[in-house]
Amino acid sequence: MGFPQHRPRRLRQNPAIRRLVAENELAARQLILPVFVREGLSQPKEISSMPGVYQHTMDTLKAAANDAAAKGLGGIMLFGIPEDRDENGSAGIDPEGILNQGIKAVRAEVGDELVVMSDVCLDEFTSHGHCGVLDAKGNVDNDATLEIYGQMAVAQAQAGAHMLGPSGMMDGQIGVIRQYLDEAGHQDTAILAYSAKYASAFYGPFREAVDSQLTGDRRTYQMDSANRREAVMEAELDIAEGADMIMVKPAMSYLDIVRDIADISPVPVSAYQISGEYSMIEAASANGWIDRRSSVLESLLSIKRAGAEQILTYYAAEVAGWLKEGK
Repeated sequence: MGFPQHRPRRLRQNPAIRRLVAENELAARQLILPVFVREGLSQPKEISSMPGVYQHTMDTLKAAANDAAAKGLGGIMLFGIPEDRDENGSAGIDPEGILNQGIKAVRAEVGDELVVMSDVCLDEFTSHGHCGVLDAKGNVDNDATLEIYGQMAVAQAQAGAHMLGPSGMMDGQIGVIRQYLDEAGHQDTAILAYSAKYASAFYGPFREAVDSQLTGDRRTYQMDSANRREAVMEAELDIAEGADMIMVKPAMSYLDIVRDIADISPVPVSAYQISGEYSMIEAASANGWIDRRSSVLESLLSIKRAGAEQILTYYAAEVAGWLKEGK
């Protein structure tokens, strides 16, 4: 009777051994919580397609930031939703606009205990919902948009953001933002570049979260899901232009891209577990088809295993609590 020469199951036989030899693990310090603050709310509003996620008032935003800091999260990424929008997204550069007010309030609450991050993009602020301003033909004007991004970046740095997240996928955006920041005396403000951001069907719930005004799509500037090599080129361009960290978005459908970029990047690589990924887990678990906690942890571990050193996830605070409990 023959026997296996190798028995890998020896290292799986009990929780202590499995824990000893685990190649990857989650840590609260590597999780970043995306949050939404909406102008004009008197109480937080749950996002129907993202159960458990809210559009915040300024007070509940501050509470969420304090909770994130207390749980040891790595960062918090702010998105602002204004009451009034126009074609140029003017509320995005207004120092008293909702996003800049939110940054200021959160920074006053948490200081340097939590990395305060903010979204540099126009989609929440434009009446047409695109990530940039439009030209006479209705196309997104890349270079005109860059000037506004530079102004947005300075306003957010002045409000107190430690790190900015340019997410619009305009060519040259990192270089322009870095130049604007440096010229305004914000050399220490870091940039987390959305380097490989794909035109994904999984952004649907996020559109509700920010009350998007978009008609049409963003396929002329966000990446085509068919393309792989292009993502590496985008990352290399952003690094050359001065990005301190880079990101892949979405995460779970693009784990190969996370791995490709992690293999070549000299700077930290992040990934964003987006709204649609969150909503799928919530819907399946609500129907009793999957175990919620196990699925959340497995999904995040897959992103970490692919090479992401930081993960943006709507589960960040909850997972940090589980990790603290040792579960």
